[in-house]
Formats: sequence, C-alpha cells, structure tokens
Amino acid sequence: MPVPDLGRLLASLPPLFSASLPDQAVGVAFGEAMAGLAGFDSIVVFAYRGQERPVDLYSTFDPADYAVFVSLYQAGPYLLDPFFHAARDRRQGVFRMRELAPDRFFVSEYFRTYYSQTRLAEEVGFFVPTEDGVTIVLSLMRKASSRTFPEREFERLRQAYAFVAALARKFWPGLGHRFDLALKNRRAGNPRAAPTAEAGGLWERLDLTAREAAIVELVLQGHSSEAIGGRLGIATGTVKVHRRNVYRKLGIASQTQLLSLYLKSM
Repeated sequence: MPVPDLGRLLASLPPLFSASLPDQAVGVAFGEAMAGLAGFDSIVVFAYRGQERPVDLYSTFDPADYAVFVSLYQAGPYLLDPFFHAARDRRQGVFRMRELAPDRFFVSEYFRTYYSQTRLAEEVGFFVPTEDGVTIVLSLMRKASSRTFPEREFERLRQAYAFVAALARKFWPGLGHRFDLALKNRRAGNPRAAPTAEAGGLWERLDLTAREAAIVELVLQGHSSEAIGGRLGIATGTVKVHRRNVYRKLGIASQTQLLSLYLKSM
C-alpha cells in the first residue's frame, strides 16, 4: 500500500471551514490538530510586522509562564529572538529554533539572561507570511523534561504546514489593523510612543557608527565574531577591533552590560 501523504490530506481540509472564529477557538483547533501529530507542552501564536512589537493571538501558558513568554518578551527581548528575525525576513515553513539560531545563540548573554527562563528543550514554529506584511508564527514548545521533538514527529509537523498555513490565513486575515490599534493605544498613554523599539536611535545617541551598530546588533543576537565577519564581508580581527571600540565608547566591559543597556533602552 502507498504511504499516506499527510500533508496533502490535511491541505484538503481548510475549505470545509466556513464560519469565522475567535482567536481562542482557532488556537484550540490548531492545538487539537497538532496533538494528533506530536507531543508538546505549550503553544503560543504571535503575529509579527516589521520591527513592531509582536501581537499575541493565543497561548496556553499559566500566569507565571505568560509573564515570561509573552509580557516580558514583548517588552524588548523579541528583537533578539531568532523567530522574530525569521518572521521579519518573511520565511515560510516549519523550523526548529536551532535551525534559525545564530552559531553562538545558546551561549549568548541573551540566552542566559532571558531565553533560559523559558526552560525549553525545543521550540518548533510554523511561519506563515500573509498578504498584509504580517507573518504569523504558531509555536509548539517542549520543556526540558520532555526533551526535543523526535525526528518522526517533526516530519509529521513539517508535512502539516499546508494545513496550518491555510488555517492561519483563513481565520487571522488582515492583522495589520491590530498593530495599528496597539500603537494607537500606546500613544494614548504616551504621545511620543514609537511604533517599535528602535535600537538604531539608541546607537546613534551613543555615538556608534553604522558599522559598529550593525556589529553590536549581531553580537546581541548570538553571532560569533567569525560569523559576523562572514555576514558583513570583513575580517574577524576587524570585527573584534570594532567590538573593543564599542565597549570603550559605551564605558562597559562585558556583553552582560551591553545587553542590559540595550534592554533598558527598549
């Protein structure tokens, strides 16, 4: 007998849906469908648009985890998240965190200071770009005690992408207005509020050159000096010289202090 084409089977289901659903119902439906394919501990669904603060659409966290995974994340750490950068680049498909993370991400100060608080063994995301410049990311998470997703389960999730993408696009269309409303609400409380936490303005105020600012951003994301040199087309030694100059200008001596300065500005 032929091997069932799970991706094709699931892709045929979305036209059967006709009614609009609230965020909670869509999230629950997504979770129930995925539970038949893989084991996971929690779900979170974010919408991303450019550099703007992500909009949370659904999650299964208790209040303590919500504070870390959503509230704290939206306050600034999202700017260093590999999932955020993949969403901003309009990637599509199913990816493990380690596939998208920079080469030094798991030993970076960002990982130690923020991401380690999540206590995750692995995160898998469905990246769904939409027509209005928004990318929806539906994430399945496994705690350290559950270990990473087995290869057979990840393959099932990968085959389900067409179904998940159709589900997200059908029930979460036109999310741009939510970003506009969120900005309007922030400006109601602070007339000078910007649409995003602009790190560029921070580096300009601190008298960093464009090259130094680019290197600092990549350092904070978890890229090694070697990887940064490759991305920017400069020698590794030149990257290190720029890093020393940045630390001198900012009056700091460690990446811990650099991250603290960055997040406080957000």
